[in-house]
Parts: sequence; C-alpha cells; structure tokens
Amino acid sequence: MLEALQERLGRVTKTLRGEGHLTEYHIDTAMREIRLALLEADVAVEVVTNFVARVRERALGGEVLTSVTPAQMVTKIVHDELIELLGGATTELEFKGRPAVVMLVGLQGSGKTTTAAKMAKWIKDKKNLFPLLVPADTSRPAAREQLLVLGEQAKIPTVDTRDMDDPEAIAKRALREASIKGYQVLIFDTAGRLHIDDELMDQLERLKEILKPKQILFVADSMTGQDAVRSARAYHERLDITGVVLTMLDGDARGGAALSVREVVGRPIVFAGVGERLEGLEQFHPDRMAGRILGLGDVASLVEKAQEVVDDKKAARLEAKLRKNKFDLEDLRDQLSSLKKMGPLGQVMEMMPGMGNMLPKGGVTEGQERQLKRFESCIDSMTPRERRHPQLLNGSRKRRIAKGSGTSVEEINRLLRQYGQMRKLMKRLGKADAKALKRQLGM
Repeated sequence: MLEALQERLGRVTKTLRGEGHLTEYHIDTAMREIRLALLEADVAVEVVTNFVARVRERALGGEVLTSVTPAQMVTKIVHDELIELLGGATTELEFKGRPAVVMLVGLQGSGKTTTAAKMAKWIKDKKNLFPLLVPADTSRPAAREQLLVLGEQAKIPTVDTRDMDDPEAIAKRALREASIKGYQVLIFDTAGRLHIDDELMDQLERLKEILKPKQILFVADSMTGQDAVRSARAYHERLDITGVVLTMLDGDARGGAALSVREVVGRPIVFAGVGERLEGLEQFHPDRMAGRILGLGDVASLVEKAQEVVDDKKAARLEAKLRKNKFDLEDLRDQLSSLKKMGPLGQVMEMMPGMGNMLPKGGVTEGQERQLKRFESCIDSMTPRERRHPQLLNGSRKRRIAKGSGTSVEEINRLLRQYGQMRKLMKRLGKADAKALKRQLGM
C-alpha cells in the first residue's frame, strides 16, 4: 500500500537528516521532491500545491531553522500536515434514530456490496448494535444474492428482496421490517453505474427522501485514484454525502484518493477496506495513516489487532517463559497462529516502526506467507515432547515429521535455525531487561 509514496518521502527525510543545518535551498529542494512524490501518487494538483505551500511556510519559520535537529522538525511538520490533509481527527459515526439508516452509494465495482456486509459486522462486533442488511442494487445481476450470502456468512439478518424490482418499494419495506423487529441500524446497499448519470442520481435522491439516512457514505475504490475523487465530488453535489469509505487500500493503491478526497469534497474518510475477509474493514485514523506513509509505523493499530487475537492467559504464560528463557516450539506455533489471525504479514509489518521500509520490493510475497504456514505444519506434526525439547530431533524424527507435514527435512532444519536465532535474541533482551531493572532498584 502506498509503497512508491512511502519510498520517495522516505528518501526526502533521509536526505534532510544528512544535513547538519538546513538552509532555504535545502527546504526548496525537499519541497520539490515532496511535490513530485505527491503528483506521482495521483494526488490532485490543487491539493499538492496547497499542501507544499503550507509545509514550506512552516519549514522556513524560526522553529526549524534555529532547531538543534532541523531535519526532525521538517519531518514532524510534514507528518502534522499529512494528518490535517487526511482529515485531522478520527470520525466517529453516530447511530441515532430507530433505525439509524446508513446509505451506501458509489459507482459499480467500487465494492459497495462487500462493504455493506463488512460494515454490518463491524457495527455488530464493535458497537454492540443489531444491524439489518438491505440489498437494493436491482441493476447488477446477482448483487442481491451476493449480499444474502455475505450476510449469512457474517450472521447478519438480510432482507430477501429478490422478488422486488423497485428500490423505493424495497426501502419502504426495509424501514417497516426494521421498525417492527427492532433493528437498530439499517444498512442500505444501492445500485451503481459504470459512469454517473442523471437517472441514477434521481433514483438516489428519491431513496434519500424515503430513508432519511443519518449517514450517506460514498464507497470508492482507492485503486482508481483521481477518478474516485471526481466521482465523490459529483455524488456530494447531488446527495450531500457525510463521509467516504475507501476500499482496496491493501492493494497497489498510489494514495491519490486517500490524500485528495477529504480536501476536495470536504467530507472525512470514515472507513478503509483492507482485504476480502469480512473482518477487513478498519476505522480510518488520519494520524495512523500519516505515520504509515512516512514509514513511522502504526503501533496503535498493531496493538489493537494483537489484543483481538491474543489470549491474555497465554500471553502471561509466554511472558513468564520468556523471562526464564524457556521459549519452546509450542510457544512459537502459538505466535505464528496469532500472527496469521492479525492479517496479511505485509500489513502487520507496515504497522511496525521502521519495518515498512524493510519490506521487499512488491511487498511480502505469497511464497513467504506460505512458508510461515509450512513452519506451523512442521510444528503440528511433532509430538508434545519434541516441541518442548527440540534437541531431541534427530535425523529419523525429522524424516517422520517431514512426511507427516508434507514438507522436507531441509525446511525443518530452516525452522530450527530460525527458532535458535529467536532464542538467542530473546536471551539477550532478557539480560538487558534484568540489568535495567537492577539499575532502577539501585542494585
């Protein structure tokens, strides 16, 4: 995600760090690089111009030129301005009314239907509310069947509208059903087109009048760049949208849509779609996204993901074993399993400060993801005693494990080498912690 932009901005800040003090020449050179980086990321020209002007004005101020660490100050200014460009504060959706209606709009192929199911699951899991899904895309073949299937997978009630062809009749029926059965949130999936047309907009305006939605969210594919921003502006002019959902942010997105849409439309990015899974919808945090773009990581999101998948009792046991340097292959298997639940490895690494820049070009490959799964299979094929005492693994045991896991002896040896390196690292970290504790206690 946003790899080219991350790389270019990373080079700019690295160049500045190499200077003992900054002059106007250094800052002008950096601004040119930032301008090029943003234009190559398909950010709207007027947005780039305004952004660079704001950064330059602050960078030429006394706080930078007289600073002991001017390069760090410039990086901080770029970070601060990126946060503002992306919306400043995180937007919290309000679900007032019974039901609170969320109307999803956008062009065909932007991911509205999948987003509807993801959002319903997010509302149920995060907000403890009871949502109802409404498939009202009558123009796309199988759209309603798709949402019925996704609703079943997410265990979210879905109105069966396959016998209805009028979106306005669907809206009235959905409101009646939500009111009678006490659903708190109604998520309405509307039709899209390949291009904006008056017929579609007229229909959406009539639906808005019937539904009286609390939220009208424009769903845009971030891979389309400035096309997404132009579409958002057109929808906003007719419907007065309240927010934006960007899908496919885990793909090969250049970043133009994310960095342009808020300033051009004047409405916040509310959610980001990351992956095909129903759990792949995240609340959009401008500060965290700015950190990722600058390669500073996103520790807050990483901690949130870890808290969702890590068992507290297992974590306490692991901490105790680490302190005693008793980390074994069973513990490694648990960690691999938790890592897998947190999402694709590339996304997890991007959240770690400094790790985003260490990712291989093109991101983490499927082969590397597959290798972790094969390591897990190797460990699963060992006996409990072998997992606790890896030193028992001789040639015959390794051949048996390789046969049982569908791997090879070479892969098992690679696993054991990496496990040994982890043990050494943890031992060093444990000693460092012990020394620090002794210093604090004055021992």
